Amino acid sequence: MTDTPLVIAGRRFSSRLIVGTGKYSSHAVMAQAHAASGADMVTVAIRRVNIDRSRESLLDYIDTDRMFILPNTAGCYTADDAVRTAHLAREAGLSNWVKLEVIGDERTLFPDTEALVSATRTLARDGFVVLPYTNDDPIVCRKLVDAGAAAVMPLGAPIGSGLGIQNVNNLRIIREFIQIPMIVDAGVGTASDAAVAMEIGADGVLMNTAIAGAQEPVAMAEAMKHAVIAGRLACLAGRIPRKAYATASSPVEGLIGR
Repeated sequence: MTDTPLVIAGRRFSSRLIVGTGKYSSHAVMAQAHAASGADMVTVAIRRVNIDRSRESLLDYIDTDRMFILPNTAGCYTADDAVRTAHLAREAGLSNWVKLEVIGDERTLFPDTEALVSATRTLARDGFVVLPYTNDDPIVCRKLVDAGAAAVMPLGAPIGSGLGIQNVNNLRIIREFIQIPMIVDAGVGTASDAAVAMEIGADGVLMNTAIAGAQEPVAMAEAMKHAVIAGRLACLAGRIPRKAYATASSPVEGLIGR
């Protein structure tokens, strides 16, 4: 059994875990958690950091020799706003990659999928590598692929909820429908959730609150690293079929005296 690295838009990543930068008790704790996670891609909210580096920023605590920065458009509620924010990050020299978020509801933080598809199409045409955060709708994901997405990021559950994977079947269908990477984003609460996402067939998992909000963020970051690896191996190994009745671990056929 062999595996291949995660590849998005021609770029190879050694880890299938992507981490965030928000909600940590300090930048120092964030840096320690990043190191423990083994991740080599980190997402940063463009509108919440000082990207011109004129004063101290969390960007100063990211090891850019090891970690690739994926800017995100968190806090944007319209396609136009998200497109402008992505262009701002690129003009500031941050990246031409973007984790695209266009939020449709302030309470649930569910995406506005119509605006998301529109913004994806615009940014892809403008030369961006677009990774849109979306709901777990296979049809929307297929539309995002058609719009030029380099990967799709369906939610496992609402952002920051820690509920775990709520609709396993939809994520399986999305994996079947699309030929680009599927990164499960949002809703992970603990290591078993990350393992489930990978067992379903996700190419990676993106998380922030599950690590930053843990009682021991550095330890949780390491747990998530191992969970993603274990889930990926289990997916490749292939689980046994589910059955309604027991099957003896030691078959009785061939036993002496029978």
